[in-house]
Amino acid sequence: MAGRAAGYQGIWYCNQPRQDRYRYKYSGGFATYPQQHAPIAIYSPEARKTFFCYGGVEGGRQELLHMVSYYDHARHTVPRPAVLLNKKTDDAHDNPVLSLDPDGRLWVFSNSHGRSRPSFIHRSREPYSIDSFEQVAETNFSYGQPWHLGGRGFLFLHTRYNRAAGMGTETGRWLTQMTSPDGRAWSEPRQLALALRGHYQVSWIHDGKVGTAFDVHPPPLGLNQRTNLYYMETRDGGATWRKADGEPVELPVRSEQHPTLVRDYRREGLLVYLKDLQYDAQGRPVIVYLTSRGFEPGPEQGPRHFTLARWTGTEWLFSAICTADHNYDHGSLYIEDGGRLWRFLAPSAPGPQPWSTGGEIEEWISRDSGRTWKKARELTRGSRFNHTYLRRPLHAHPDFCALWADGDALHPSPSSLYFANRKGEVFRLPFTMRRGEQEPERLRA
Repeated sequence: MAGRAAGYQGIWYCNQPRQDRYRYKYSGGFATYPQQHAPIAIYSPEARKTFFCYGGVEGGRQELLHMVSYYDHARHTVPRPAVLLNKKTDDAHDNPVLSLDPDGRLWVFSNSHGRSRPSFIHRSREPYSIDSFEQVAETNFSYGQPWHLGGRGFLFLHTRYNRAAGMGTETGRWLTQMTSPDGRAWSEPRQLALALRGHYQVSWIHDGKVGTAFDVHPPPLGLNQRTNLYYMETRDGGATWRKADGEPVELPVRSEQHPTLVRDYRREGLLVYLKDLQYDAQGRPVIVYLTSRGFEPGPEQGPRHFTLARWTGTEWLFSAICTADHNYDHGSLYIEDGGRLWRFLAPSAPGPQPWSTGGEIEEWISRDSGRTWKKARELTRGSRFNHTYLRRPLHAHPDFCALWADGDALHPSPSSLYFANRKGEVFRLPFTMRRGEQEPERLRA
């Protein structure tokens, strides 16, 4: 599919309808959903652009289009977004992810939710350009996280859905890796983890090291009973994996009580919703996640806490950042000024649809390496819809450090896209563009 969209219009999505006032387990403007898709935005200093992809729509039709665009830092403009393909579904789990190779070629990995639809890999025909793409592969993968390691090529972390022994008709979510020197020839999939009914993961890259934090899905509820916190990392492109202390681990993970276990939340009776993985100034992992007493929306399963686990070099320490009113509220962590300032941006304030996905965006700061936090400012207030899934770009530039969408969490609605700069200014991308290139609209503080 080729051409440009009329503007920046995000997909609206809902999951697991309910017969109560919350209407859905989660729902809203999900153009930048989910957190297991990373990265979706990358800053290129050579091009002076932040490239990004998202799940969009055209003309109000809830049919998922994979969109690719950029913010031009020199001109403070965005072009009409490129329409890469029509995924022929309204399922935001099929949203795309992005990679950028050393030659400046954009790579778009088009996910699928399970095995019912194909997945694709596309590559831009020209460096730093969204004008034309070639299809490199048609295959199947879910929750893609492609990391380009320079001369070593790609390490592609993702999920595969398979039947697992003893699970009957249930489907397991296997954490899997593939590698490629050029994005065209790929290794056979290697299983990293399949304990109980599977896992979700969030990963990130730091100085050539790739780390992943993951949970486990125990029976009988599987993903609705997700719990525990695990971590491992690789410094050699996925050849070997180690704990945070450098001790090698035997893979795949097959047991809930595995050496990669950071904290046994199942014993504490708490669910774990992974949010973000970041590294401090010394290259030590910092994990953000949310704890909850149940998967259902509403105050009955609270209190919900955005929680931080940080590796000190000798042990994992834990601290609370702030509270949330929904399990699927999502935020991103920023470690800046040589590690002296830690910032967390999230829809932590109740929005116009309280106890539903998203809310109003707030900034929380810590000046003691995440031990204590205080609210610094509100980025949004008085909004019409809830803001959802605020995402940090790879190599985030101060002028474009967060990307997200909004939407009515209780009813299908239009969805706009937004970004924020380091100063806390918020800009809305043009919903309908009057020209081929246009400045975003700055929201009033």
